[in-house]
Amino acid sequence: MAKALPDGYTLLFSGATLWVLPFLRDHVPYDPVGDFSAITLATRTPNILVVHPSLPVKSVKELIALAKARPGELNFATSGAGNSVHIAGEMFRNMTRANIVRINYKGAAPALNDLIGGQVHLMFGVPGSVMQHVRSGRLKALAVTSAQPSALAPGLPTVAASVPGFESGAYIGFFAPAKTPAALINRLNRETVRVLHSAEVKERLFNTGIETVGSTAEALATLVKSDMARTGKLLRDAGIRD
Repeated sequence: MAKALPDGYTLLFSGATLWVLPFLRDHVPYDPVGDFSAITLATRTPNILVVHPSLPVKSVKELIALAKARPGELNFATSGAGNSVHIAGEMFRNMTRANIVRINYKGAAPALNDLIGGQVHLMFGVPGSVMQHVRSGRLKALAVTSAQPSALAPGLPTVAASVPGFESGAYIGFFAPAKTPAALINRLNRETVRVLHSAEVKERLFNTGIETVGSTAEALATLVKSDMARTGKLLRDAGIRD
């Protein structure tokens, strides 16, 4: 993709792995800023902080208090290095200064299965995966990681209400190769945003736990740079490599 012709016919639909991977591996063969032209932020999905029902907490504040009272005893599941599930957990641990142990799985399904089974205590899962288990009572939801309450998790408070400044989620955007003419970027943005804002697409994605956005190209470019600065520092401070 980074070496494709900038003619508007080769596009990339990618999440944060595109700009987080350089912090996890050496010699990534692309520059996430210099090699791509932003088109639009397509979707945004918050994470849901869920715990096993046996954990004696009903709020984020109670969870933090329990973790600090039992340092190193609680653990959180992740589904791989650098994705939103992992980043949210690391951010929570960093911002609360709670000693919670990371348990890394090779995917979301085994992580979620062990959480439901009580082998791990908590997880920052995506709505499409965890909310069905919350509704069935197999998991307990405490908060959502978006800055504001989300319609994807009705009634849930934000983590930020207890941990000021906390915000995390999965972002997916459309990109073209660098040096794609501005006229093409504008056309691609206009047509893509039109589809993302259609009632049918919004409803279909919402029903799978995803919020559509449809932003300007500049907004996506700004998000990438700000997320790189924030996430990069978090991963470096934690000494995390893939």
